[in-house]
Amino acid sequence: MFSLALVLVAATSCRKNFLELQPVSIVTDEDLWKDQKLIIGLLANYYNRMPTDMGLTDQAGSQWRDMAAYDDAMWSGQTNADLEARNNITNYSASRWFLYDYFFIRDLNLAIENVDKYGASTLTEAQRTQLKAEFRFIRAYQYFEMVKREGGVPLVTKQLIYDFSGDPTPLQQPRNKEAEVYDFIGSEMDAIKDDIANGTSVSRANKYTCLALKSRAMLYAASIAKYNALLTPSITLPGGEVGIPASRANEYYQKALDASKEVINSGSYELYNSNPDAGENFYEAIRNKTGNKEVLFVRDFLTSKAKKHGFTYDNIARGLREDNLSSSSVTPSLNLVESYQNLDGTSGELKLRNAGNTDYLYYNNVSDVFAGKDARMYGTVIYPGAPFKGTSVDMQAGVAVWNAGSGSYTFQEGADLGTNYTDGKLLVSASGPHRSIAEVSNTGFYLRKYIDQGGGTSTRGIQSDVWWVWFRLSEMYLNAAEAAFELGETGQAVTYINPIRQRAGFTGANLYTTATITRDKIRAEFRSEFAFEDHRVWDLKRWRIADKVWNGSAGNPDAVVYSLYPYRVIRPGDAARDGKYIYVKMVAPRFKSPRFFQNFNYYSRFDQSILNRNPKIVQNPFN
Repeated sequence: MFSLALVLVAATSCRKNFLELQPVSIVTDEDLWKDQKLIIGLLANYYNRMPTDMGLTDQAGSQWRDMAAYDDAMWSGQTNADLEARNNITNYSASRWFLYDYFFIRDLNLAIENVDKYGASTLTEAQRTQLKAEFRFIRAYQYFEMVKREGGVPLVTKQLIYDFSGDPTPLQQPRNKEAEVYDFIGSEMDAIKDDIANGTSVSRANKYTCLALKSRAMLYAASIAKYNALLTPSITLPGGEVGIPASRANEYYQKALDASKEVINSGSYELYNSNPDAGENFYEAIRNKTGNKEVLFVRDFLTSKAKKHGFTYDNIARGLREDNLSSSSVTPSLNLVESYQNLDGTSGELKLRNAGNTDYLYYNNVSDVFAGKDARMYGTVIYPGAPFKGTSVDMQAGVAVWNAGSGSYTFQEGADLGTNYTDGKLLVSASGPHRSIAEVSNTGFYLRKYIDQGGGTSTRGIQSDVWWVWFRLSEMYLNAAEAAFELGETGQAVTYINPIRQRAGFTGANLYTTATITRDKIRAEFRSEFAFEDHRVWDLKRWRIADKVWNGSAGNPDAVVYSLYPYRVIRPGDAARDGKYIYVKMVAPRFKSPRFFQNFNYYSRFDQSILNRNPKIVQNPFN
């Protein structure tokens, strides 16, 4: 009996002590701000949570797939949900680009307040000032990502703490005006740019990262103010939650111009010009991590620390893959390839037929049709016959056999890749293109931009640590050019656009002057420079032309994805044609529906659950 009592007492004591133990897996706010490693870890976590619509991500991420949904590409991967979601978009849903992450805003507000509340004993005043500036930068970027999708959202800059009274009304805030959110972003960047330090770090925000965000945000605000008013009808709400007064356009353009010029003139950055080959140089400008002074801010990766991504694994040219399960999913369109001008200043449409349209043009080499184009095409796209990873990426869709009786060609394509025709020569190359095989280009092109040329990077074991670029100096040049042009300062616009064209290979009379520069030419530079860098859809939206470019009409060449298929000519006895290459332009065979962007897509619709939780939120225009 005595022994049992001792056991009971001991058990009760142990139970009491156990319940009083502090959990070891939870770090309190107070403890976090006493440990500099934990503080840096928190900051790194918040940088990693910064949203992007099409950025490279770690192994679990897949935002890049949307490059095939609303950039100059299509889906050539497996026949699955991705095919339907990207090649068969009969219309973009009203909530397509929705983002409303106030969990992140809450975490950032908490961090900003806790820097001083708990960090005074661990951090110097200068360190605290810098940390608060970095958290404020991330918060402003989050608001930018939300305002460009939703328009005005509630500006919450302090913790909202529930008092458990049963009344949530004090926590419910209405939407701010769209202009107020852009004003907040601009003023925040002005307030913190001189406190944020970090030199010219590319993975942590610095003064020039702040200016770059201000440049982009102010340009967006200016474009919306000017071009939303020109829509019929314009898209507005009575309280200004969407729509910016046209009277403010020039104010925003000036702010964008000033911020851009401050980065350009800082002496801290320069356009990448390390490779004398203009095409290779442009490819390196995005991916080279050594001595690259063009890049301002990135999401970085490092394979040695197991922080890597599978973008190359998922998008390598089919004939170059190093892993039999790697794929070729996002493939650029002929539309994009032809949007790149020729270096002689002429339009970029490829020359496929003779002047009378009575016959094909015949080329000795499969790559010859692409000669003399803007070097940015080479740096962005792998085209038939282009070099990559020390080899030529041969592409051939089949053979064109001459039928003398009918006076026409019969086109023969194989069921498999890497097969030969009856003459013992190539029928279909290992990289296609092919009309129906998944994971081979359906357009006749592959991605080069962001594809890692290192050994093993298209394997599951190695993968890639190519970084995702958020801001680079060329954007500051083009932002300055656009803003200056819209302000009527064409001389400045020319000053800022021509260095970008010079790097792409244009010279002399094919650079712009005050007499030749136009709005459409500036916009074309954005398309050429920033393909697959998460700009295209947002540029079309802020210029208010997305509904015209993607109007849902099969007869509109901008709304469908085109492909280019090369064929080897078999025409014995005709030395001028036999063995040469011809090309057939067509709507990509696996592309199903013309893209259809409607006016309500300029702002994403709020989910009903958000309106239920906060009746003060006004829904965006929708019909």
